Amino acid sequence: MEENKITLSKLGSFHNKHYKTLLLIPLILTIFCLAYMFFFYSKNNDFIYKDISLTGGSVLTVYGNTDVTKLKTFLETEIPDASVKEIYDILTREQKAVIIETQSDKNQLKKTIEDYLGYELNEENSSFEFTGSGLSKSFYNQLLIALVVSFVLMSLVVFIIFRSFIPSFAVISCVFMDILMTLTLVNILGLELSSAGIVAFLMLVGYSVDTDILLTNKLLKRKDGSVNERIFGAFKTGITMTLTSLLAVLVTLIIVQSYSSILNQIFIILSIGLFFDIFNTWGTNVSVLKWYVERKNKQ
Repeated sequence: MEENKITLSKLGSFHNKHYKTLLLIPLILTIFCLAYMFFFYSKNNDFIYKDISLTGGSVLTVYGNTDVTKLKTFLETEIPDASVKEIYDILTREQKAVIIETQSDKNQLKKTIEDYLGYELNEENSSFEFTGSGLSKSFYNQLLIALVVSFVLMSLVVFIIFRSFIPSFAVISCVFMDILMTLTLVNILGLELSSAGIVAFLMLVGYSVDTDILLTNKLLKRKDGSVNERIFGAFKTGITMTLTSLLAVLVTLIIVQSYSSILNQIFIILSIGLFFDIFNTWGTNVSVLKWYVERKNKQ
């Protein structure tokens, strides 16, 4: 018990001296992310790389075992924009099918794959889906609207709960930074987002705001103990919540990465977002709130 008090005292002393300086790190990273996204948008006329579900195109699923390496090599010359994904049995790891996605004409895709396989594709050995670009664009816009609305409603709830500009703005800023930094890294990695990827960002709003509200509530509405003790108490609870979620997401990601591209993308985005949430909550929000509380106490 005594050792914990000594450790807390040392950490508190260090944080008291440097917490304002530590704000420079997320500030610089945020400026970099904003600059990168501005450059990305000016180059691609969009904020993300989109897959077939958001651009429109053809999706052909061929059942059975297919040599994916040879198929990819073949498609590089025949249909350069095609992407190939494998589907495995989760227990036996036996290949069950391959999925070919492209923005090319569906008849061209079907004929090209039939030429490669040497037999005709039908309902028994394959399935075919086609989405028009207009429908995909409409669906993409609706998902973006849902994301913006969820963020706005979350912001209103935060303002209603705390009824103070700076703490509420700090919470909202951290959620925004989580999304911005995650989106930037996703684009740097070159991931093509599907509709599931946009849904993952919706989920990230909820994951991001909970620890920020926990910290803010602990600092502003609790009066027991010093500021550093309240921060440390919130940190123990908050970091346990986030690390538990992050561990569960990473384990699930390892399990599903070879079997489902949709789930794979969701868990990649959530794992990146949860990592940045730790950085922003306990590096950014805690410093802003500590600054606010100490200033308020002096007044």
